[in-house]
Amino acid sequence: MDYLYTFLKFIVGGSVIVGVTYLAEQVDPRYGGILAAAPIITTLAFLFTYSEVGKEATRQLVLSAFWFAIPSLLFLLAFWFLMNRFSLLPSIGGAYGIWIGAVLVMNRVVLGA
Repeated sequence: MDYLYTFLKFIVGGSVIVGVTYLAEQVDPRYGGILAAAPIITTLAFLFTYSEVGKEATRQLVLSAFWFAIPSLLFLLAFWFLMNRFSLLPSIGGAYGIWIGAVLVMNRVVLGA
């Protein structure tokens, strides 16, 4: 693998995180949320996957991203609810626990793995 290409992917992904943080702090958390929820990273992953391994692997990645977006929604809901009762770290931990459970269920039930 080309190290410069890998570094470019790292910079692009990190730039989105910096943009989300900047918007949330300096402009409005709503706009940071829009950027965080936008399929920017997913689209970049699709583009890089397509360029590296081709169409079929990209199609499979798109389908998997669709199914595994459901656990991500559960993560966000759980995190939002838990933040009302707990501090940041326990809330994140609980939300990740729910997410991993949902991923395991989704992997087993929906995709038949």
